[in-house]
Amino acid sequence: MGDFVTSLLAFIVAIGILVTVHEYGHYWVARRCGVRVLRFSVGFGKALWSRTLGQDRTEWVVAALPLGGYVKMLDEREGTVDASERHRAFNTQPVSRRAAIVAAGPAVNILLAVVVYGAMFMIGVQGAVPLVGGAEPESPAAVAGFERGDRIVAVMGKPTPSWSEARLAFLDHGLGGAGTVPVTVEREDGGQVTRRLPVDSVSLRDEAADPVRRLGFEQWLPELPAVVREVVPDSPAAEAGLRAGDRILRADGQSIEGWRQWVEFVSARPGETFPVTVRGESGERQLQVTPEAEDVGGQTIGRIGVYAPPLPEAERERMLTTVRYGPVEAVGQGIGKTWDITTLTVRVLVGLVTGEAALSNLSGPISIAQYAGQSAQIGLATFLGFIGLISVSIGLLNLLPIPVLDGGHLLYYAIEAVKGSPVSERVQMAGQQVGIALLFAIMGLAIYNDVLRLVQ
Repeated sequence: MGDFVTSLLAFIVAIGILVTVHEYGHYWVARRCGVRVLRFSVGFGKALWSRTLGQDRTEWVVAALPLGGYVKMLDEREGTVDASERHRAFNTQPVSRRAAIVAAGPAVNILLAVVVYGAMFMIGVQGAVPLVGGAEPESPAAVAGFERGDRIVAVMGKPTPSWSEARLAFLDHGLGGAGTVPVTVEREDGGQVTRRLPVDSVSLRDEAADPVRRLGFEQWLPELPAVVREVVPDSPAAEAGLRAGDRILRADGQSIEGWRQWVEFVSARPGETFPVTVRGESGERQLQVTPEAEDVGGQTIGRIGVYAPPLPEAERERMLTTVRYGPVEAVGQGIGKTWDITTLTVRVLVGLVTGEAALSNLSGPISIAQYAGQSAQIGLATFLGFIGLISVSIGLLNLLPIPVLDGGHLLYYAIEAVKGSPVSERVQMAGQQVGIALLFAIMGLAIYNDVLRLVQ
């Protein structure tokens, strides 16, 4: 229940910020262009709060359904306009002004991303150090020569201070058709080498949750003893009789030297039953363990429901890093991060249209709320990163040439600029109906994906 409340509140805060900023972009440019704004609404439906303010008597509204918003401007197509006010109506403005007002919403979303990413880098983002734990045999990482202990320093010359930055670079270049990218690596002996990594196996076509999994990287983990810290209730481990503090000695006759080996042994045997010898407070015991099968990143693995022993502080410090910059450099990093996310989002959107990306990659409000709650629980910097990501997504989605979206209106204005007259109302009405149907279909698919993820 606590996680649900956190996710809901974080979702409302995030969407409230994003919608307000988007609509304020429309409002601000409309006012600069001399257009009268009648209503500024955050949310749809019944008004929960409203105030009428300013010389233009603009009504400011917070509505019940926080999934969007709108700015209602004076417009002859929506009601009678007094002759003295006609010059302030939206529809009487030159096409360049109308286009500027419409484009301002998505533009401000992109600007917001720069601001929140800059703030995120000033606060400092904690992440995992990009240390390689090994490479799966015959995988692209193995072909490139990656070894345990390699630290990924840069991809295509761009620094990668954390695993998330390295993964983003691999995904970006993989979807961009780079083929092979140079990766600067610091070896365990301190020397630096450049390894050429084939990234053309990165794909969004399948159902895999991790599109860079096929590269074959294993994240570095310290060598921990095979001692159970905690057992999940009603799990296969609990049913087999495993207890907290048990030391795993042998599995199916094979000696178990450490936690990593134990995890690999269990993962490779989903649904299989095998004998396990453990040593606990009462001495050695023989158990029968049957891992349950679980789909992770498109691969079926075995899990039994036990927690690893605690990580020593020295190893924790080696694994984690905090990426932080001063105010001036943070702005530059914010711009760079926004550009990276923008180009990656465009590639994903193009992939969804061309079939290069599976439709299962679409996420709806349920997944977004979950991510909002998770990021808020981690910390302010992570939550700001989430807002930046969604802000870029909202900005770009609104620029799609779909009627009822900002991009659809901009398409009409482009046609008007070329032909010298507005698109007919009949065509606009037909386009609006098609656009609404398309948006409902996309939203329905996204919610279906959300529910499917919850069920799985």
